[in-house]
Amino acid sequence: MTPETTSNESSDVGDVAAERVRIFDTTLRDGEQAPGFSMDRRAKLRMAHALEALGVDILEAGFPSASPDDFASVAEIARVLRGPTVAGLARCHDGDIDTCGRALEAARHARIHLFLSTSPLHREHKLNMSKQQVIDTACAAIERAKQLCHEVEFSAEDAMRTEPEYLVEVFSAAIAAGATTVNVPDTVGYTTPVEMAERIAYLRKHVRGADQVVFSTHCHDDLGMAVANSLAGVAAGARQVECTINGIGERAGNASMEEVVMALRVRGAYFGVDTGIDARKLYPTSRLLTQLTGQAVARNKAVVGDNAFAHESGIHQHGMLKHRGTYEIMRPQDVGMGETKLVLGKHSGRHALRQRLQTLGHDVDEAAMDSIFARFKALADKKREVHDEDLEAIALGMDPEATGPWRIAQLNTNSHLGGSASASVKLTHDNGHEVGEAAIGDGPVDAVLRAIERATGTMLDVTQFQVRAVSEGGDAQGHAQLTARHAERDWRGDGVSTDIIEATAHAALAIVNRIERQASTRSDALVEECGHGWPLSDLRANGRAQKENVQ
Repeated sequence: MTPETTSNESSDVGDVAAERVRIFDTTLRDGEQAPGFSMDRRAKLRMAHALEALGVDILEAGFPSASPDDFASVAEIARVLRGPTVAGLARCHDGDIDTCGRALEAARHARIHLFLSTSPLHREHKLNMSKQQVIDTACAAIERAKQLCHEVEFSAEDAMRTEPEYLVEVFSAAIAAGATTVNVPDTVGYTTPVEMAERIAYLRKHVRGADQVVFSTHCHDDLGMAVANSLAGVAAGARQVECTINGIGERAGNASMEEVVMALRVRGAYFGVDTGIDARKLYPTSRLLTQLTGQAVARNKAVVGDNAFAHESGIHQHGMLKHRGTYEIMRPQDVGMGETKLVLGKHSGRHALRQRLQTLGHDVDEAAMDSIFARFKALADKKREVHDEDLEAIALGMDPEATGPWRIAQLNTNSHLGGSASASVKLTHDNGHEVGEAAIGDGPVDAVLRAIERATGTMLDVTQFQVRAVSEGGDAQGHAQLTARHAERDWRGDGVSTDIIEATAHAALAIVNRIERQASTRSDALVEECGHGWPLSDLRANGRAQKENVQ
């Protein structure tokens, strides 16, 4: 994949063959072992398939000696994956190495990843070994692993706090013993980008056999520099980066794969390297991980966060409407996300408001725009985010805090063993009509949606559904966002409640109300155009009937 030209920088990487940086993914090992991110075997296998589709070069499937379940997970992943090299982690112990070799037996491409501490602090307090004992232990382990697997990686744990001259000795011996990749981990996230670049350059210059192996980085984020340190290593000649999806991992996490990949792509002319990652799968893979672990990504997370391509500031929105490159160095589509979002809130300006109104089908003149903008600002001061249904109500001269015509009067749900659920709703209409309906679904959300469809007579083909917490704590409000297909058009609705089922119901009803309000507006237009002498109610009914026939 050749880095695309961005609006800010022209890439010359495509003019010559770019050097390849291998992406070593450790989401299922270093990432999964972090508190709150553990996965069962089925989840690990599903994630492994997603990482294979993403195009990772090496997938570290786990630590086979950690537990029988971890061994089974690594063995199954090794058996079914065909694209990436499957790696297993092992200490420099004979038992670990043999167990790792057995777990990887079925892999098409296999690697044993050995590690041993080298820093003075670890040698004294963790290993109780001399410098020579560390070297001898590492070499013996590499030679044993080499008999079981054609690829062997050696990691000098806590390398960045190890004496540089001693690290040269360790790596020189490791390469002589048969290591094919040598890893320089910043195990505790202590180093800085300048130090990382200097260390990689120093090792490549002084290690014997450096030209025969791949140098790798494995950076932790304790001081928030994992990605920067990884990129500094690449700039200095490292050609493998060990990273995880969403940056998950021990303590503050690992270098984030999506950030490393997109930095190398967007700044392709600067780095002059390439990866084999299909960047369009980054966002879907990130979302799969949040689904499997239940751990959400921060809104302001680079590349894959909800706000990564969202703009609320009026100045930014104005610039974006003039030229995307003013405030975006990459497109959301590049990472598999949808469109750029111009979020309407209290910081937004007239240009973004007008564009959103036009998208919703409201082309207003300047006089009307003055009034609409004033009402929008007043509402934005009270709400965190102004949604499409709010704007539609303002454009139609309605109170956005009391949009209808349908409202929920009563809502009940029951879940049953086996996964099914039932829901009943009672809805009231502005015309005084009241209707109650019940339905059974695959779950409470499905049941509620079916009941609302029956009650209103409006069928919704749900294409996207998302729920997130608006604030922290067990009593946090849930924000439901629903996108549904109706009459060959996508409609979006939002709902907020401490009960996520109720929030979903409000979101669905917001869509139904928008559909009905638009139908009513078109009927009124038909009345105005040809309604002389007809009863108003008959004309509106006739207009709705015509619309339904067309649909």
